[in-house]
Amino acid sequence: MKKSSISKALFTGWFALMALTASISAQAQMRVEISGVGSNQIPIAVAAFANEEISPQLVSSIIRDDLNRSGYFRLIDVGSAISETATVDFENWKGKGATALVVGSVQKRGEGRFDVRYKLFDVLKGDMLSGFAMDTPSPKIRLTAHKIADDIYEKLTGIPGVFSTRIAYVTKAGSEYRLEISDADGEGVQVALTSKEPIISPIWSPDGMKVAYVSMELKKPIVYIQNLMTGQRTTVANFKGNNSSPSWSPDGSKLLVTLSKGAIAQVYSINADGSDAQRLSNSGGIDTEGRYSPDGRYIYFVSDRSGGAQIYRMNADGSDVKRITFKGSYNISPRISPDGNTMVYISRRDGGDQVYAMDLLNNGQELRLSDTNRDESPSFAPNGRYVLYATQTGRRGTLGIASTDAKVKQKLTIQAGEIREPTWGPFMK
Repeated sequence: MKKSSISKALFTGWFALMALTASISAQAQMRVEISGVGSNQIPIAVAAFANEEISPQLVSSIIRDDLNRSGYFRLIDVGSAISETATVDFENWKGKGATALVVGSVQKRGEGRFDVRYKLFDVLKGDMLSGFAMDTPSPKIRLTAHKIADDIYEKLTGIPGVFSTRIAYVTKAGSEYRLEISDADGEGVQVALTSKEPIISPIWSPDGMKVAYVSMELKKPIVYIQNLMTGQRTTVANFKGNNSSPSWSPDGSKLLVTLSKGAIAQVYSINADGSDAQRLSNSGGIDTEGRYSPDGRYIYFVSDRSGGAQIYRMNADGSDVKRITFKGSYNISPRISPDGNTMVYISRRDGGDQVYAMDLLNNGQELRLSDTNRDESPSFAPNGRYVLYATQTGRRGTLGIASTDAKVKQKLTIQAGEIREPTWGPFMK
């Protein structure tokens, strides 16, 4: 393959984004479609919360939607509201097939504030597993419901829930590109950035307060950091040639970037303020898409040094380079799970680009996660159990979510347009 061809292939996000043509509304909400279920679904009853109709949104409905979307719960019909102060007839709920029960209430505390109370019961043991009360301002009702769903998910599966986390993605409205932030379910969309030129490769900082991305507004790729709280923007990499593929170090002090500096693209580290760019990779091929392992010891990256795009690993100082992928002639976009045990990536096989997961601990065993064929830009959920990615349905760009056991699939679409370049945000402290 010629260098010009592989260069274009390795900068997949840039060229895919430039192809977007449909317009969308800045406040358009996503439609979520679910297919497949997790193994050993947990039968759970989520009652309507007492007095929840006084709040702007129904807390119990949001909780049900979250648990249903996860694929790991089977919802039992309740039919009526139950307060957290009510006496629970556990035998009755056993007879209905429930192993867990959620009850609660919403009370008004003052102008624009609500007291949301909830309890989770183990029906089989007749015990309360969890419960809390949250003083919630009106605009945060949805977030409180997501936090309750997170607590339920964790208490019943042993894995932290991600319903209260956020995702970011790029859309295009007319001639305007937008970096948008939403809840993990696609609700609560906010525009973080607008531009007349493509916005590429957004990625959250470890603290969830900033997003690094590439912009083409000066007619060349430049890496920026956007503070989501203040709106302040910092230029990180604007060297001669292309500046692309930002990713954060685990502590948020540095980024990996791909710089050509007028020559062939290589992986560099650079401080978050744009100082002290240090070259890490060193080959005669194109090296790009560098990603730290969660412990910061390793960097995974894409290189065509073997003749085609493959994924490699090196120490954080650039030493001891090892090839990781061997199946398929084209493997890009490595992303490492929060526990460091799994790598997801895009692999081209049988004429399609699909999301694959590789077990990094057990001889590189692979599992295909997606059931689509034009996938790109995978991103792990912060609990490591789901992967968000861009794909196409027909000729429209959509987002997909797949569980890492490949049993649960979701499709997120916007009715009037296309979405690209997704990234899943971290847990917020």
